[in-house]
Parts: sequence; structure tokens; C-alpha cells
Amino acid sequence: MREIKIESSMMVYDDHTSFSEQERELFDKAFGACKTAYAPYSTFYVGAAVLLENDEMIIGNNQENAVYPCGLCAERVALFSAAAQYPTIPPKSLAITIDYDRVKTDQIAFPCGSCRQVISEFEYRFETPITLYLLGENQQVFKLDSIKQLLPFTFTADLLK
Repeated sequence: MREIKIESSMMVYDDHTSFSEQERELFDKAFGACKTAYAPYSTFYVGAAVLLENDEMIIGNNQENAVYPCGLCAERVALFSAAAQYPTIPPKSLAITIDYDRVKTDQIAFPCGSCRQVISEFEYRFETPITLYLLGENQQVFKLDSIKQLLPFTFTADLLK
């Protein structure tokens, strides 16, 4: 028997000032998107914004339904919307946040398992990593270079061949 140890790391920034103007615009779009999320059941309001290689920014927010499986997370809304509008343009980065005014927590919201798998599929599809920015209260930012830092064992189409 042997043990395989997996470790992950990410950069944590105390504020937005060290980021480019484009990154800060992406953050603002994610914060704006969470304000209009439809989350009457969970009251957990999430916003996301994806930056594409062509510099277009597409927003998404969580959309709930009384039949819970019919809802969709902000990350998937943003990525699927981007893919529908720009099917051949790879995502460069994805900013994710919650509405800290309405969701009373001081923690960073990480993508759920389904969203991690979808982000992984986009990295696989376009053969390029997606930078993730997890935005916290008071301008804190967690930066990851790839979803592989949160999902080291990905399920890809290679397994289906």
C-alpha cells in the first residue's frame, strides 16, 4: 500500500488594488451580478463574471427554482452564457462572489462540486487553465491559477475513450 498526498495552494490578497483595471472591472461585474441573483429559497446570492480571450465579459448569477434541481449556480450561468454567445472563444478568468450585504458570513464562497466539474470541462475543452478569483468581503481576493487546485482529480472525456 502507498499513500498519495495532494496539496493545494492559492494566493490571498487583502484588497483589489494590486489587480489590473480589467481584473477590477471583472470583480465589479461579479459583485453587481450577485445583487440581482434569484435566490428566494436559499437566500444565498451569488454572482460570477467570466472574462473571455476576446476581452468580452459575461455575467451570471444563481437562479433558483422551487424544484431545487432545476436551479443553476452563478458560475455555470456565466460560463454557459459565454459559450452560447462566443462558442469558440476560451475563458481566461472567472470571478465569483456572494452578496455580503444579504449573506451574513465572513467566509469566501468556493464553487460547488458541479461548478468545479463544469469549469474543469471548459479548461479541458479549450486546453487552457482558467484563473479563478474568489472575492470576499472587504475586497479580499483568493486567486487560483486553475480549477485543478480545487479539483485535482478531474473527470474528462479522455476517460470515456
